[in-house]
Amino acid sequence: MSDPTPDTPSPRYGTVDPEYLNTLANTPPDDDGPVWMVNLMQYREVADYGEEGGPSISGREADDLYTPMGPLAEVGAEVVFAAEVETQLLGAGVPWDRIGVVKYPTRKAFIDMQAIPAFQDLHKHKDAGMERTIIIGCQPIDLPVAAPGGTEPDWTAVPHPQTDDDPYVVVMHVLSFHDAPDVATHGLEGTDEDHMAAYQRAASGAATRHGARLDGWFRAEGTIIGDGRRWDQVRFNAFPSREAFMAVVADPERLAGQKEHRETAIADTYTMILRPLVNRLREA
Repeated sequence: MSDPTPDTPSPRYGTVDPEYLNTLANTPPDDDGPVWMVNLMQYREVADYGEEGGPSISGREADDLYTPMGPLAEVGAEVVFAAEVETQLLGAGVPWDRIGVVKYPTRKAFIDMQAIPAFQDLHKHKDAGMERTIIIGCQPIDLPVAAPGGTEPDWTAVPHPQTDDDPYVVVMHVLSFHDAPDVATHGLEGTDEDHMAAYQRAASGAATRHGARLDGWFRAEGTIIGDGRRWDQVRFNAFPSREAFMAVVADPERLAGQKEHRETAIADTYTMILRPLVNRLREA
């Protein structure tokens, strides 16, 4: 994005949602506040700078040149999460490469950054390097209690603690719920929230035993750049190791809850195991 107006043409790497763009640009100051922009990124194998030309580098390297730390600081924004995608477990169509979360002090700050000359100059690298991206504007939601008494699990006392070969991971879920659960197929009543809460109860025992920590859960308020799909939530859960997460995945009680409740509620999802480079979600 380089021209923050409701009729902004979409970039090569995704489609701008004009309705959400209007929300970002025109939320009254008294109603405005922080927004967390969750970025899913897929890179070109080779950066494409078009007719103007540019360096012969990979798409990932072009995105590294883009990283607009100066313009972000100018509007008071900060990168609160950055990670490489190690494994994509669920989600069709797009193999994502990297995830980032930027916290802006206001929605308007996101728009203001687009007009900064230094940002506009850097954007050519993003355009060259990015195959496609989804950018979801989010607000935090209350976290359920992750363990008895609300205490954090001790990662030194779990069956699969982190090691040098298997350090901690963050598992990201991007969720789109059905408008209404498919009662005809599953024979179950209740809203998507009811079914997700039931699934969380079924999975909580195994998750706690294996050290799950809830780093940040978010409600999606809009997708500024995407592919036309609607997303409802983004969740980040930390585990002491990949092996710990996979033990939760294989837990019989969790599997029963998934079949009965999670699959009933969810219309579309991406689930990814991430290796974080920056993780300040809790602080933010």
